[in-house]
Amino acid sequence: MNKIQLLKNLLPGFLPILVFIIVDEIWGTIYGLITAIIIGIIELAIGYIKERKIERFILFDVGLIIALGAVSIILHNDLFFKLKPGIISLMMTGLIGFSAFSKHNLMLQMTQRYMKNMQMNPYQLWMMQESMKRIFWLLLIYSILTLASSFIDNKAIWSFMGSAGLFVVMALFLAYEWLLKKKQNKQYKNEEWLPLVDEKGQILGSAPRSVVHQQSFLLHPVVHLHVMNSGNILLQKRPQHKLIQPGKWDTAVGGHVAAGESIELSLQRETSEEIGLTNFKAQSIGQYIWTSNVEKEMVFCFTTHHKGPFNFDKTEVDDVRFWSIKEIRDNINKGIFTPNFEHEFKQFGHLLN
Repeated sequence: MNKIQLLKNLLPGFLPILVFIIVDEIWGTIYGLITAIIIGIIELAIGYIKERKIERFILFDVGLIIALGAVSIILHNDLFFKLKPGIISLMMTGLIGFSAFSKHNLMLQMTQRYMKNMQMNPYQLWMMQESMKRIFWLLLIYSILTLASSFIDNKAIWSFMGSAGLFVVMALFLAYEWLLKKKQNKQYKNEEWLPLVDEKGQILGSAPRSVVHQQSFLLHPVVHLHVMNSGNILLQKRPQHKLIQPGKWDTAVGGHVAAGESIELSLQRETSEEIGLTNFKAQSIGQYIWTSNVEKEMVFCFTTHHKGPFNFDKTEVDDVRFWSIKEIRDNINKGIFTPNFEHEFKQFGHLLN
């Protein structure tokens, strides 16, 4: 997401209050109110001429100015009007928070209205949401301080929080995001990137391996191979140092598809690396989506018949051996197998013979 573009999109809604502060300081509240309303109407007119529609955020801003300004004048108390910057900021913070922490990214929809040709892959969308989470907390603190400044008998503090304060907050945010992006580019430069897919298996983009495995739940393809021999199934025991399901028995072969690699080539490579087989014929038995506590995978499952021998990397696999169908059924749901393998056995067990 272009954060500078987002800032440009939001600032017009805050222009009337900035004008009010300046005019109010020179000529008083009533003139400030009138000028702010005129500026808002001009913005609405320009937006309508350009886009042939009324910009709702500016319309809401002008309406709030009129409402709070009228209350302030009638009650001879400018507190209601002074609350406006904090109220606007708090509402925007809520919008960003809803977009960042839910499945409905309203901020993306708003941005696409201004950047109609913008296309974002799943990794970019995830980065956008992570960025919105950071700005949410920053704006929440700013909104609370801005509302609190309305109750302080110091016009300079309120004027700063209601105008320049927003620019300071956004400048700090953009500076932090720039530094973070620079650090990430250096970190990801030499890292393995994995392809990202939709639920039909179509490639949508790619992402660093570390991001895919840090609960981003970006859907990426993996291959599994079940090796059969006379009705028995070959399983591998995961070493204790593995982050996911250490010490449990798992599918004979399982690994990630590399960026730019076909499913078939990935299956050949992973099988050679994990159990040393290079000459085998595999048959596809299906695919499914698997979500663990750290990642989300599109799993492509295959079977082959082979009696070995098998050469495995002892730093990556503790042991391999054949299990009978009865052995597996007797030990299901006892914490001996990985949940992923148990799911496949239940779903494809009738094909494993």
